[in-house]
Amino acid sequence: MTRTVDRTQELAAFLRTRRERLDPHDFGLPSRRQARRTPGLRREEVAELAGVSIDYIVRLEQGRGLRPSADVVEALSGALRLAPDERAYLFDLARQRPRNADKPATTAAPPLARLVADLSPLPAMLMNHRYDILAWNGEMARLLLDFDTLPPAQRNSMWLCLMHPQMREFYVDRERVVREGIAHLRAAWAAHPDDRALTDLIAEFTTRDEEFARLWAERDVKVNGRGRKVIRHPDVGVIAVHFEVLMPLQDPDQRLLIYRAADEESQSALDRLCAR
Repeated sequence: MTRTVDRTQELAAFLRTRRERLDPHDFGLPSRRQARRTPGLRREEVAELAGVSIDYIVRLEQGRGLRPSADVVEALSGALRLAPDERAYLFDLARQRPRNADKPATTAAPPLARLVADLSPLPAMLMNHRYDILAWNGEMARLLLDFDTLPPAQRNSMWLCLMHPQMREFYVDRERVVREGIAHLRAAWAAHPDDRALTDLIAEFTTRDEEFARLWAERDVKVNGRGRKVIRHPDVGVIAVHFEVLMPLQDPDQRLLIYRAADEESQSALDRLCAR
């Protein structure tokens, strides 16, 4: 018989087992404390490391209905030296959304970079949450533009859409594409409040582009992982594509974008483009 998860009891048991697996020697505790009747750290030691009261730890481990705040969950994760997956699990049990503990990706994970290349002849590229372009294959470069010719600071799909003269008229339905991109960027901005580079990028867009400033002020929020775009390519004409955005489990800050032709005419145009 399958039962639903009792979050309070599972949280209690998880905290106990994570505490009991720790080796006191790893924390440099005084030798007089090493004669222990139970394995792992004592509750008072975890309480001290996490900056909470011993009574609070006792009540949590006894499943007495507490719901720790995000700050307390973060402190417990550090005190118990939880791995990233364990940390996310603890946040889930506490019904708190985990904050991003890792720095934003600025380079492509090598397996993902290889995957982008292996996806040829489908146009594909890898981005982070702020739309920085980390890797791409030849088909994507032919479809959009040669990213190798750009300074690294300009390898950002939103920057290109707003600021690059070649891209200003690239999308047939430009306002919808920009609006959806901004709605995604706002969600990323809220999820990564400490990302100074993202904050600076948004400030640049707001200052330099009236369209961005107008749409940003509307406060639309949407994470769009699937859809359709129509491209006005200077060499082969109009190309309609379906896009899919995938997030790898091992590298959740990296997003794999894949384009597929939406119809036979578009596939023919892509074939001509990639044959060049």
